[in-house]
Amino acid sequence: MKARLRKVLHDFGEKFWIVPALLVCGGIVSAMSLVQVDRSGIIPAWLLEDWLYNGGGTGARTLLGAVASSTIGVAGTVFSITIAALSLAAGQMGPRLLRNFTRDRGNQITLGVFLGTFAYSLVVLRTVRSEAEGAFVPHLSLSVAIALALLSVATLVYFVGHMSNRINVDTVIELVSNDLRNAIVRLATDKEQHETPPDEIWLTATPIFDSRCGYLQHIDYEGLADWAAERRTAMRLLIRPGNYVFPGAPIALIEPHVEGADRAIYTATALGSRQAGADDVEFAVRQLVEVAVRALSPGINDPFTAISVLDRLGASLCEVARLRLPTNVIVRSNRCVLVVPSVDYEGLTDASFHMIRQNASGKPSVLIRMLQVLTSVAGCERDLVRVRSLKRHAGLVLSDAERDVPNASDLYDVRKAHREFERMVSGGPTALLGTL
Repeated sequence: MKARLRKVLHDFGEKFWIVPALLVCGGIVSAMSLVQVDRSGIIPAWLLEDWLYNGGGTGARTLLGAVASSTIGVAGTVFSITIAALSLAAGQMGPRLLRNFTRDRGNQITLGVFLGTFAYSLVVLRTVRSEAEGAFVPHLSLSVAIALALLSVATLVYFVGHMSNRINVDTVIELVSNDLRNAIVRLATDKEQHETPPDEIWLTATPIFDSRCGYLQHIDYEGLADWAAERRTAMRLLIRPGNYVFPGAPIALIEPHVEGADRAIYTATALGSRQAGADDVEFAVRQLVEVAVRALSPGINDPFTAISVLDRLGASLCEVARLRLPTNVIVRSNRCVLVVPSVDYEGLTDASFHMIRQNASGKPSVLIRMLQVLTSVAGCERDLVRVRSLKRHAGLVLSDAERDVPNASDLYDVRKAHREFERMVSGGPTALLGTL
């Protein structure tokens, strides 16, 4: 149930319309409240004469009509600009990055300010009465409407600058890399991790099948572990957040088998139609990689963007170097009750470099930068198992270059970058002194 609640809260936070709807409601409530203040007659005469709107009913209706019509018109323009920016981002950086625009609070607040001002003006407009109708002019409410109109002008200026900055590819890369760093912080742990039990203990386990389909987005680890501990059984999930669940395919193993295991997994997991980055660190990696792969496509051919992505990926791996990745083995009373596939270092490096290397075939500048990034990461890393993973990727880069780079001078530069990587691995930063 916790997994489903987390999914609902996560999806709720991703909705574009939440903030605009709240601001519209705020505008309506504010208008009704201020009109009641105007009706109460508690506003001092000196304040009315010197600071508040003191015109008649006809002028008040004209003013509110102008504010309402202009704000709803600009709101339509803002919405059109947002759609155009989304189309541009989808074409150049990938449709999966659209969530970075739709969840942007600046865009949501801008649209909400205009719609809220429009709703406020309409509610106040309906209370204005001319002399023939009973002569009521809500002076305080009209003054606030003027202030909201000026706020809308300032918001429009902010929106133009904000949107022009957000569609910049470097800004998008930085935003996604921030998501990746946050995901790494959530993933990493300073606690001692339990070793993954050997595969032999699952040879007689009973498979559990799931009839659902979709991407696994959230898991209630503790709740599922408590369920298994209470029934003196052990469970091993075959998928982790970010994996796709196929209908009728096995989703877990249980040993010994107990009734209700399928229901427990159903309750402790939440699926969705798309991948989500809350519990999946590789999701943010794939978002960055998608930007690089599109930049390397023949239609765009922008190696500088791919190099920028490689720099961010290298920085993230350097942060991982000082962290401990969880094994997702949960123990109760010195007994393993739940094993969930975990993100390991090799999986992170594969997700970071494989697709970029494959699409950078024949582009020496990108291959050289990838080797330089691997060299920097190797300088941060002290774990020999992780270093072997980096060496494997460096060897793949060199192999691709020797196969696809025809120019001898370019190939020499790639080999030189690979030699620097080898020196970093074998001798550390001091081994590079002669080459700097």
